[in-house]
Amino acid sequence: MSNTTSPPPRKSKRIERDTNRGKWKSKTEFILSLIGYAIGIGNVWRFPYLCYRSGGGAFLVPYCLMVLLAGIPLFYMEVLIGQFSGTGCTGMFRLTPILKGTGIAQVVVNMYCVCYYSVILSYPIRMISYCFYKTVPWVDCDHSWNTDNCVNIDDLKKQNSSEFVTSADEFFHREVLQLSSGIDDLGGIVWEQTLSLFLSWIVIYLCVSRGIQSVGKVVYFTAPFPYVLLFILFVRGITLPGAWTGIKFYMYPEWDRLLDLKVWADAAIQMFFGLGPGWGGIVNMASFSDFRNDAKFDSILIVTVNVFTSIFAGFVVFSVLGFLSVKSGIPVATVATSGPGLAFVTYPEAIAKLPVPQLWAIMFFVMLFLLGIDSVFVQLEAITSSVLDEISWFRNHKWKLTLVCCTVFFLCAIIMTTHGGMYILQLFDWYSSAISVIAICLVEIIMVSFIYGIDNFMLDVEFMMGKRPSIIWKILWKWVTPIVLVFIFFTSIIFIRTISYHGKVFPQWAIIIGWASFVSSVMWIPLYVLYIMIRKRETMCDSLKKRLKPLDWTPADPEDREKYEAFRRQRRMPAFMSDTDAEGMK
Repeated sequence: MSNTTSPPPRKSKRIERDTNRGKWKSKTEFILSLIGYAIGIGNVWRFPYLCYRSGGGAFLVPYCLMVLLAGIPLFYMEVLIGQFSGTGCTGMFRLTPILKGTGIAQVVVNMYCVCYYSVILSYPIRMISYCFYKTVPWVDCDHSWNTDNCVNIDDLKKQNSSEFVTSADEFFHREVLQLSSGIDDLGGIVWEQTLSLFLSWIVIYLCVSRGIQSVGKVVYFTAPFPYVLLFILFVRGITLPGAWTGIKFYMYPEWDRLLDLKVWADAAIQMFFGLGPGWGGIVNMASFSDFRNDAKFDSILIVTVNVFTSIFAGFVVFSVLGFLSVKSGIPVATVATSGPGLAFVTYPEAIAKLPVPQLWAIMFFVMLFLLGIDSVFVQLEAITSSVLDEISWFRNHKWKLTLVCCTVFFLCAIIMTTHGGMYILQLFDWYSSAISVIAICLVEIIMVSFIYGIDNFMLDVEFMMGKRPSIIWKILWKWVTPIVLVFIFFTSIIFIRTISYHGKVFPQWAIIIGWASFVSSVMWIPLYVLYIMIRKRETMCDSLKKRLKPLDWTPADPEDREKYEAFRRQRRMPAFMSDTDAEGMK
């Protein structure tokens, strides 16, 4: 008989938690922060154009279906995960430790997005500086940056040649951007643009330097005020001649477009960009909420406001485009565009025809800035909170970490303020995040529904909310949403359009760099699995079994944790990984 004896039992090993992460002062702060996060510049410059291009009112059918079948379930699920665990986008993967690489992927995607989004924020600042001129400079062709092909919008009716560029187009691309001939010609730095970028980052840092304590105060202004401006622009827009022509063009349904899979793919991608699941921001913001908060009400409210804002913004945009069409004599289809072209060329062009155009232009560009800055708040906070959750040393130096992050992202973004910077911005906007967040959401839903188990998750929600979610949520999370995500993932890859900007198609080497930016985020998912397998101390089978179990998946608050463990024992289910398993995870 062996003389060896079993070692004495050890206390459970728990991951060290940040007990001073902070909490929202009120439920209003949480709702406003997520409304500000979910509603961004894309609601104004992307959705309206996408709607008209993809069948008008008919586009709302696939869009609303995507929201109902994937958007709301994912949004609600991420709010629940963050609220239950009290952790950010890396800590949430304690639910299935082997998938922690997905949290790293979210951080990388946010890094890309924060860099190029901050540059987009700098454009309204630059445009506002021109609004204090006696005459807005994009209204005519009498400036040093104009070419012989420049045409005032009022003279388009007389224009016989097809070789013309509007004054607003030349102003934005030749004066503001000083755009080069292509992505292979970066040129020098546009210092005025770099200064605008620097000012953007100063504002961002001042708003997030104290974490949610400062963000919670700022969102009382940055979230609701854009709606005031949007409503004022709406009232002005619908009273203009030709407004209803533009609105009809925007909403007139083309039902045959519903047979086009590209339309469904566009609706799905817009849903991801609009609501923001998969980025980690929702989980992180929810982690600061009260443990017993009514997450379902908040989720449905925020998603509803987001959808309404997108549709409403279309009325604001197309009422003015209809007016521009009447003034210029060219069809709405010709003046309608998306992205920077809509926000910084077409809309300012229409505003210039109004009395006191400086006032309307300032309102519009301030609205764009405020819509965008909330998104950056949440994404930057997701990055810093992930670092704080993983590296305890930084928890006493949060403002320093935030300052370093802002400085690094500012320096990385400077390349997008060169003469060819807009091409780089478009490249990363096109490839680095859209498909990545779909893949991340797919991993999340598989983790919750199939690895951790949908019944376990429903039990966690029951403990937290005091009521078990209905069977509808179980069907959505386990079957409907995963199937929809698989469809979205493959159609998004198959139907991805050739990237171009200002009539210039990107070369093949640039497209390869774009796809590399996509790979650089999602590669952390399999790489982390490989890393765990390499450093395993057991057989591969035992190692996988351990790391597919939750690791300290309990509420952050010690009192809630104790109640939760008692609740799980009552249901005869383990609350977290066993002593030996937890030790083996080290």
